[in-house]
Amino acid sequence: MKNKVNEIRISYREKLSVSKSASISSSKDAAKLLFGNWNKQTIGLNETFKILLLNNSNKVKGIYPLSTGGITGTIVDIRILFAIVLKTLSVGIILSHNHPSGKLKPSEADTKLTKKIKLAAELLDIKVLDHLIIAPNGEYYSFADNGDL
Repeated sequence: MKNKVNEIRISYREKLSVSKSASISSSKDAAKLLFGNWNKQTIGLNETFKILLLNNSNKVKGIYPLSTGGITGTIVDIRILFAIVLKTLSVGIILSHNHPSGKLKPSEADTKLTKKIKLAAELLDIKVLDHLIIAPNGEYYSFADNGDL
């Protein structure tokens, strides 16, 4: 009798056509797209971490919801994050998560996570272009615009 090995499959289906998708040229472009993708009924209830996947021309390949947590945090497994990025052959990413409180200042945990992801991305030749914190009202904080990246 053979033992079955549990397989973990990461499925990704591109929801946006790259040829028809917008290019991201600023944090404002990314924030508008991401906020439009957030569930307005839950953005003020719990934190969600999403990755905006980009090709070499900064055209959007897709948005992947990586994790959903509680009111004050969510767990981000960077191994899963990079599995998604590598499987989709993305060369650039924009990290994002919401703060249900509406507070836009990054926490110490936000800053540490961003640095950790950026360091890992450099080893894989993937560009981390920004990390956005989105508030329920659509306002945002950009790590890149504020020199925190």
